Amino acid sequence: MIGSGRAGAGGAAAAPATSTQLEARSPGAVPAGGAAGQAARQDPQAIDLVQRRDALTARFAELQCDLGGLVYEMAIRNHVRVDVLVRRAAILQDVEAELSEVERLLQVEETGTAGLCGACGAPHSSGAVYCWQCGQPLLDHVSSQAIGG
Repeated sequence: MIGSGRAGAGGAAAAPATSTQLEARSPGAVPAGGAAGQAARQDPQAIDLVQRRDALTARFAELQCDLGGLVYEMAIRNHVRVDVLVRRAAILQDVEAELSEVERLLQVEETGTAGLCGACGAPHSSGAVYCWQCGQPLLDHVSSQAIGG
């Protein structure tokens, strides 16, 4: 129901919701505050990532519950088929891996970090050559022999 109230006795419908009200109630809507919310409102790709993350989160929860229910049903019937459980767990792992990647991409967009230092774990931006915290080089040095010689 889009309107904020019910139709009265005379059959008059409530005033239609404003676009702000619809945005706040729509599934997958980004909260108004925070850097992620601002970036998602400005960048259509970020909106797609937020929606994809929400869909994957729901799918992951559903698959996890299904797997638990399947184990339970097999156990109470004393007929556990490990091959079926392994196939279902593999699907769950694929969804979890994709969810992790989408969350990583959202974090990169939100914070502007491109990775973590291998030595100390500090975040760094794209294009950084040395770690701001420990000073270690962030890029692997390629020898001139490996390139041309």
